[in-house]
Amino acid sequence: MAYLENIRTFVRVYELGNMSAAARDLRISAAVASARISQLEEHLNARLFQRTTRVLNATEQGTLFYPGACKILEAVDEAEAEVNEVTQTPRGSLFVAAPLGVGRRLIAPGIPAFKEAYPLINIRLRLSDRNVDLAKEGLDAAFFLGSPADSNLRIRKIADCPRILCAAPAYIEKKGHPKSLDDLRKNHDCLILRYPGAPEFQWPMETGEGIRRIDVSGPFESDDGDVLTGWALAGHGIALKPIFEVAGAIGRGDLVPVLPGNPPEPIQMACLYTHRRRQDPKVRFFMDFMIARITADLATANDQLPR
Repeated sequence: MAYLENIRTFVRVYELGNMSAAARDLRISAAVASARISQLEEHLNARLFQRTTRVLNATEQGTLFYPGACKILEAVDEAEAEVNEVTQTPRGSLFVAAPLGVGRRLIAPGIPAFKEAYPLINIRLRLSDRNVDLAKEGLDAAFFLGSPADSNLRIRKIADCPRILCAAPAYIEKKGHPKSLDDLRKNHDCLILRYPGAPEFQWPMETGEGIRRIDVSGPFESDDGDVLTGWALAGHGIALKPIFEVAGAIGRGDLVPVLPGNPPEPIQMACLYTHRRRQDPKVRFFMDFMIARITADLATANDQLPR
C-alpha cells in the first residue's frame, strides 16, 4: 500500500508540477509528499524530478515512468471498482466539480442525503464557474452548463435547462422594458458572465426565424453567476439566468421577466467523467442519485414561475 501511495503521489506531482499543490490535492503535508517521492526514487534507483528552490521539473526517467504509473493506478482503481460492484458497498472519495449556481442550489443540498445512502463514500465538492480539467485536477466527475470543451471525455446529459432574461422592478422603472432584441442590444445595461477562456460573449435568443445571437454590453461583468444575480436584484441591469437560479426571486417579484416573447435558448446541463473500461460504481451511483434530484428540482423551479 505504501508503494501504491508513493506512485499516486508521483502522478499528482507530475501532473500539477508542484509538490505543495499535489500535497494539498492529496490532503497530505508537503513533507509527506516529498518523502514519498524520495522513497519511490530510492526504490527505482532513479531521480524522477529535478528540484530547485523555485522549480520542479520531471527528469527523463520521470517522464518515462509517468505513463506506466498511470496504468498501475487505473488497474488498481478498476479492480477495486469490480469488487465494489460485486459487494454493492462502494467506498472511497469522489472528487466532483460544478458551476457555482449548479453546485450551491442543486448539488450541495443533496450530498448529505447521498452520504446517508452510501456512508462509505466521501464527496469532495469544488465549485467554480471556470472550465475545469478533469485529469489535471484529479476529478472523477464535473457537472457543467453548455457544451464540453474536451470531446475525449464521456458525457451524460441531464436536461436542457430553460433560461430567462430578468431585471429588478427598479431597473425597469428607470430604463423601461426593452421593446425588441435590437432595443436590448443598443439601449440597455446587460450583466455579463465572463471568465478566462469563455468561448462566447453573445446571448442566443429565440425568434420566429430561429436562434439569433445578440451582442450585448454593460458596465458590470463577473466570472461568478451569483454576483450577476445580486447585481440584477440591486437594479443594475438585465441578467440572463437559468430559471432554477432565479425562480424564487421571480416568484416573489424581486425580479421580473424581460422580453418573454424572445426567451434565451435553453442550455444543456450534463455531467462529464473520464473513460474507463469499467466505470467506477461509486461514480455511477452518485450521478444516478444527483440526476434524479436535479430533474425534480428543475421541474419545481419551472413551476414557481408566474403563469
